[in-house]
Order: sequence, then structure tokens, then C-alpha cells
Amino acid sequence: MEAITCTQCGAIGLEPGFVEDSGQGTRGYARWIAGWLQRGPLGNAKRMGRPRWQIEAFRCPACGHLELFAAKPD
Repeated sequence: MEAITCTQCGAIGLEPGFVEDSGQGTRGYARWIAGWLQRGPLGNAKRMGRPRWQIEAFRCPACGHLELFAAKPD
């Protein structure tokens, strides 16, 4: 994998990590879902039929900025 450059300060070599989702019944990582947030009758997000993309996160060791990328769908 190529070294990722920070879009804030230009440092090269961002540190890989992940964004944790620690809500009830989660898989332990956050996902990106296309489209605007729509809520169902119980207040939950409507996700049916939408592709889900796992979020990959990288942190700049120089300035702390996070770069987030959506990986291929689950």
C-alpha cells in the first residue's frame, strides 16, 4: 500500500486504525451507508437495501488529523 499523505499538514505515512462503533448490538466497527439518514418509526436508521461500506481510518502522527476511506461493501 502506498504511503498516505495528510491533507491538512502534508505529512507522509499516516497510521492505520479504525473508528469503533460501541453501540448496542454492534459489530465493533463503523460503516458508511450511502444516502441521507432516514429514520424508521422507532427512531432507527433505515438501511434496508443500501450497500454498507466499512470505514478505514488513518491518523496523521504529526497533526492528529483523521483521514477516512470507505472500503468495499460488506
